Amino acid sequence: MNENWTPTNYPTTPPPAAENQKQRGSRLVVPVLIASLLSAGLAAGGTALVINQDGGGSTTIVRQVANPANSSDSSTAMPVASTGGMTIEQMYKQYGNGVVRVEHADGLGSGFVIDSEGHILTNAHVVDGAQGNITVSFSNNEKVVAKVVGVDNATDVAVLKVDVPSSALTVIPLGDSDAQQVGSEVVAIGNPFGQDRTVTSGIISAVARSIQAPNGFSINGAIQTDAAINHGNSGGPLLDMSGQVIGINSQINTGGQANAGSVGIGFAVPINLVKQVTADIMATGKAQHAWLGVQLSDVDPTLASQTKIGSDYGAMIASVTTGSPAAKAGLTGATGETTIGGRSYAVGGDVIVEANGAKIEGVKDLQAAVSSLKPGDKLELVIKTSTGDTKTITVILGDQPQDPTALAG
Repeated sequence: MNENWTPTNYPTTPPPAAENQKQRGSRLVVPVLIASLLSAGLAAGGTALVINQDGGGSTTIVRQVANPANSSDSSTAMPVASTGGMTIEQMYKQYGNGVVRVEHADGLGSGFVIDSEGHILTNAHVVDGAQGNITVSFSNNEKVVAKVVGVDNATDVAVLKVDVPSSALTVIPLGDSDAQQVGSEVVAIGNPFGQDRTVTSGIISAVARSIQAPNGFSINGAIQTDAAINHGNSGGPLLDMSGQVIGINSQINTGGQANAGSVGIGFAVPINLVKQVTADIMATGKAQHAWLGVQLSDVDPTLASQTKIGSDYGAMIASVTTGSPAAKAGLTGATGETTIGGRSYAVGGDVIVEANGAKIEGVKDLQAAVSSLKPGDKLELVIKTSTGDTKTITVILGDQPQDPTALAG
């Protein structure tokens, strides 16, 4: 099930929680940017979007592209660490100085150096609304003005650049978030509550989580960790025990307690998604996100056995966004809802059973099919209609809207 988390900005003087933090049940999830009031010294790929009906949230799909580290331009390549275990002490000594303090008049967060050219990754919400200069501080506490290369609010990623000698930079290599396993040890480095380059450790508590991006869409594949993450850790690296960055620390679940610190539930944007967004930003100044424009739910045996949906597998279209590529192609959403065993199912919509020649067992298969494409590409879908007919429909994927609240349907 997708879980959606509501980001909340922290201005210089935090206002009452009721006005600035949205709660869902007992959960309160906030980005881990800290207010400046608490400051102390301190191959262009793309993503594709479909929307998952389960949980009512959207799902950002990752298209695997070439690692920027494989770029033929060695001057801007982002290195990948060699495998092998490190102690936390070794990791901190080797890479701690690559974690920086990102600061502006309205807030403070973390970031980390990814190449010898001075590119730095952080969260989009760390630099959002910045008034005046954004500065980066290294281990010697010297502040350097940073240029914003690009911001992607759909994935909460921002790329900064500083003009300093390469000899002054400690580059932290990027790893593989898809290879991570629940229970593996991880390390977080950042500036919680303005405490520069604080290191905490824990394990991967879960993978494939969904967290809400600053623009309201969801970021799929987020890594959950119990490593202590607090306000000010936003934009800092989550590393595996080989010293590779596997995610950007972005949000925490405070258990419903306004302005609380870590309760052992933190979330990081997966680095494989970050790599491709970064490649886009560094190439063009913005990221590409292909868009289908549907809400989906899995077809499972329970649903198939008790309703006439035309298939016992696939991804059912629960709704189609008005004006979306799916709508233009003639895809049909659900016409009703049924409850089976205490669970509600949308029924009556088209069921997608094949995409570009590949069988679609469920929502994740369709996500993978869409994620291999980019805006403007064709997606050929085989569908089962509510009447049992089989049709082939070609969709021209669009570009994801910046503001999901403007979408209708």
